[in-house]
Amino acid sequence: MPAKPSIVFCHGIWADGSSFSKVIPPLQAEGYEVIAAQYGLDTPEGDVATVKRTLGRVGSPAILVGHSYGGSVITAAGTDERVAGLVYIAALAPDANETSQSQQEKYPVTDVFKYVEVADGRIWMRPEGVACFAGDLSAQEQKVVWATHYAPAADLFSRNAPGTAWKSKPSWVHRGQQRPDGSARSATLRREAHGATIRSVDSSHVAMLSQPGFVVDVIRAAVSAVQGASATA
Repeated sequence: MPAKPSIVFCHGIWADGSSFSKVIPPLQAEGYEVIAAQYGLDTPEGDVATVKRTLGRVGSPAILVGHSYGGSVITAAGTDERVAGLVYIAALAPDANETSQSQQEKYPVTDVFKYVEVADGRIWMRPEGVACFAGDLSAQEQKVVWATHYAPAADLFSRNAPGTAWKSKPSWVHRGQQRPDGSARSATLRREAHGATIRSVDSSHVAMLSQPGFVVDVIRAAVSAVQGASATA
């Protein structure tokens, strides 16, 4: 059996690597080498560069797991030869001619954007906005989500780093059944057309916090497929 691939997590906006705190421990307990890329949400190019540097700190091959905006990041970073597969958790996956913003504009604006403020060139979320995308978490957990949120640059979604890895590498997709995941519907349909494995669960936008066991199972499925492909190569 080939060695287990490493797993690299890529967070969304208003988040950092702590958003994967419920899925990292069970994967580590199973012997996986796991790391979260901690990028600054300043530019897509800078965030992708951080992911590629992070890939250098774990063994290859690796599976990239992206949540929300992190899907745009792994779509570009996944073209790296060290990446064997992609897992999208309620995530965007723009094509070469799209940006994160243009992909979302096809659907109604999600409610969380009613609760944001632009200051110092960043888009900050007010505390009441958390319930819009993490409503199936306890009140205490929602407070932690807000306390650990980090604001993206105001123009972060206006461009993307080059690369569309989902066109050439296997991908697995979590599709949430609750809003605001409508913003990722077009991405899901496109990846389905490219042979992605689609999995659904009744969750908010932050399935890795509200349904961590389900997300771990999706990652396990990706690992099994990547290991199987390595064994027959």
